[in-house]
Amino acid sequence: MMFGHCNALRGLDLSSFRGVPVIIASEPQLFVSDVEAASAFYVGKLGFRVALSYGEPPFWAQVARDGGRLNLRSVEMPVFDSGFRSREPDAVSATLTVDEAEPLFREFQKAGVAFRQTLRTEPWGARTFSVEDPDGNLILFAGS
Repeated sequence: MMFGHCNALRGLDLSSFRGVPVIIASEPQLFVSDVEAASAFYVGKLGFRVALSYGEPPFWAQVARDGGRLNLRSVEMPVFDSGFRSREPDAVSATLTVDEAEPLFREFQKAGVAFRQTLRTEPWGARTFSVEDPDGNLILFAGS
């Protein structure tokens, strides 16, 4: 099994997975109205990089930061109907797991990121915060 390239599996004992299919990562797809504008938000505000981009103008891209990847897919219609966020204010589009939430929260704060939810400790012990991208996708960051 070749898992050496995958940061998500660092520190795991993979010997128990021999002969068993293993999911090694996930790449949530977010629907956006403009791939270039969405990419600019994730790169400029959240410190991601554009890993892949397809089309001219792009209609699909992947942004990455460390082991986290988000796929951005252009759609013609509004991403969410006009009443969605009022009905579902906490509907998360993607969760990114981080080792320590507070340093990333402080980095985003320094960059002027507007938070949907500021850093807090959940009843189960996780430290979380969230941001909303220009299309209304709610991204939750969760860690210790």
